[in-house]
Order: sequence, then C-alpha cells, then structure tokens
Amino acid sequence: MNARRVRVPSLLEDPGIRRVRTPERRFLFAVPPLGDGTAGSVTANNAVAAELVRRGHKVAWTGHRASLEPRIRPGSRLYSAVEEDFERRLHGLHGDWLDLRGLAALRFLWEDLLVPLGHAMLPGVEKAIDRFRPDAVIADQLALAAPVAARRRELPWATSAATSAEFTRPLAAFPRAEEWIRELIADFQLDHGIEDLLDLRFSDHLVLVFTAAGLIGDTSFFPGHFAFVGPAPERPAPRAFPWDDLDGRPAVLVTLGAPDGPVRDRFFRVAAEAVRGVDVQAVFETDPGALPDPPPNVLVREQVPRHKLLERVSAVVCDGAHDTVCASLAQGLPLVVAPVRDDQPVIAGQVESAGAGVRVRHARARADELRTALTAVLKEDPYRAAAERVRTSIASAGGVAEAADRLEKLA
Repeated sequence: MNARRVRVPSLLEDPGIRRVRTPERRFLFAVPPLGDGTAGSVTANNAVAAELVRRGHKVAWTGHRASLEPRIRPGSRLYSAVEEDFERRLHGLHGDWLDLRGLAALRFLWEDLLVPLGHAMLPGVEKAIDRFRPDAVIADQLALAAPVAARRRELPWATSAATSAEFTRPLAAFPRAEEWIRELIADFQLDHGIEDLLDLRFSDHLVLVFTAAGLIGDTSFFPGHFAFVGPAPERPAPRAFPWDDLDGRPAVLVTLGAPDGPVRDRFFRVAAEAVRGVDVQAVFETDPGALPDPPPNVLVREQVPRHKLLERVSAVVCDGAHDTVCASLAQGLPLVVAPVRDDQPVIAGQVESAGAGVRVRHARARADELRTALTAVLKEDPYRAAAERVRTSIASAGGVAEAADRLEKLA
C-alpha cells in the first residue's frame, strides 16, 4: 500500500501569517541635459532607481540620450525626449551659459535654456509616459516638461532636488528675479493648457531633497511631503594613489570642479602659496602642469580616489560643488569654500551659516586670506563640531532607502 504524501505548507503559505509585499510599480525618471549641472541629479536618481529595481519595481529614464546614456546603469530603458532642432543648438547654448556670471547667467539659464528646453522635451516625455505607462514620474528640479506631462496625464509626480540651493531662498535679495522666474514657470504651464498653476520646482506630491537637513538649518517649517533624505552615495571610481606618501601630518584636499582655465589655475597657485611652510600635507586634485613646481608639502594628482581620501584628510578646500560639500560633511570634515557660479555661492553660504566652514573669494583669493581660513578650520574646534553635527544629520536622514519608501507610497 502506497503511503499517502501529505504536503506541509511553508510558513509563507500559512494562512495565519501574512506576507507583506509591495506590488510592482513603474517609475519614470526625467533629467534635463545641462552637462555637469545635472551630474548630481543623475547620481542621486541612479542610486534610487537601483534600490527600486532591487525591490522588484520597473524603472525607465527620459531625457537627452547622448548625455544621459553614459551616466545611467548599462541596459537601462531610456526614451529620448529632446526635439532635434533644439538638440542641435544645445551645445552652443550650454557654452554661452557657462560664459556668463551672476544675474546674467540666471536670466540666460531660464529664458534661453530651461523654458525652451521644457517645450522641446514635452512631446518626448509624454511619448515616454504613454509607452512606459509609469505609476509615478520623478522629475529633476529643472526638467519642466516632466511635471507638466505628469499633470496632463493625471499622474503623481515627485521632485528630485540634487542640491540644497533652492531651499533657503537663494534670490531673497532679488525679489523681482524670484517673481520673474515664477512667472516664466506659470506661463510655461499656461502654454500647455494647465491653469491650476504650481511652481514646478516643488511637487505638491513629494519633494526628495538629496542633502543634509543640517546644511539647510531649521527644516521643521517645510511641509510633510518634503523629504530631506541626505546625499546619495556615489559609486567610487578605482584610482591609484600613493598612500605611502601621506606622512601623518594633517592632510588637506584641495579640489575644484570649475572648468579648466586661467582663473582655476590661479587659485591652485594661490592655494599652494597658502600652504607653503604650514605644517600640513596638501593633496591638490588638478593637472600637474598647472603646478610644475609645487611646495614640498603639496602632492599634485590629476584625479584622486575621493571617497577613500576623505577618510584620511582633516579638511577640504573646494568651490562649493554640492556633491563635494556633502561628501566632506558626511565625514565630519570642515571646509574652506571658494564659490565660482550657479548654486555654489548659495551652498557656500549654507556651509558658513551652519558653522562648518569659511567662505573665501575665488577669482581674487589671496594666499594670506586662504591660509588664515584653512588654519581656522583645522585648529578651531567649533568648525569641526559644526561639521560633525551635519554629519550626524546625514547619517540619520534615511538616504536612498527612505527615498524609495516615499516613492512606493506615492505610487
């Protein structure tokens, strides 16, 4: 007589045990082609996209294929979303923008680049939505087409803010400029049939801010759908470095993201004079040709393994690029910030207001000024204590997992 086989249910099949699983959702990320200006956005969104995929969701991208494809994960689904005529002019427009400074650069950015780009991207973004059928759209703060497309399709959408600049009223001293930008954004929506006007830089569903709340200050007055999740970690690039050359003295990293040119080279020369004879070891991230005869305590490398190096240095001198500032503060490192353009002056002001560093001039920096600032952040405890407070806020922010949790709830 054959024994009867009795199937014993697994724990997951036990009716007394409920397995909680988030249903599969589809997320569309939209990023504008603004060169290095959107690198931080791609980095943050890449990390969130990877986490969503790990959780079993589907992810796609829309934007300018040529600039976006090399920066996202290989094999990612990507929908082109820039009309050919505007694409042909894009490189020249970007170059013209980089040649400007101050309010002239701001005016050009919005009037000649962002709003026309929004018009040029909208048909492609809508086509991407129709083909991919996302449950939610995640729009870079400057990708105006994405929130308009989402609103026209009645989809929930989130803002992805890769910098802290827009969260402390950077144009408070220029109220007419603030109002002019809001009017441009309103007109853009009206042009596409939306009369319920919003500031498209801030979703009314979810705003993911990839920065430290400690860098901004008091965030308690922000609405609950503003999530300060902290900076997204970069994938460190493997680079050789002469670690044995670090001799135990306090080490300082000096790095600039500004384009190569005479002003940039001048700053490195001034920085070299600033550390000459000081009891520190400085690592300069620049073309060795820019400093053919550095002081004995200066090590010049064209590229450095930044992630590992930040674990070994005592302070950082930079231009206020948001990713560099956050990576430094995530290690509790005080900063000397010499801003150049765009959001860098705002971020430099935030660092100074937080007490985590000193702001100096860039184009007209003097060696004595830079030496005084660097000595202060290295030797005065309040700077390191403030940097440590920001580090704590980053560590407790939730990061990519918190961003993914919020997006799952949104969808």
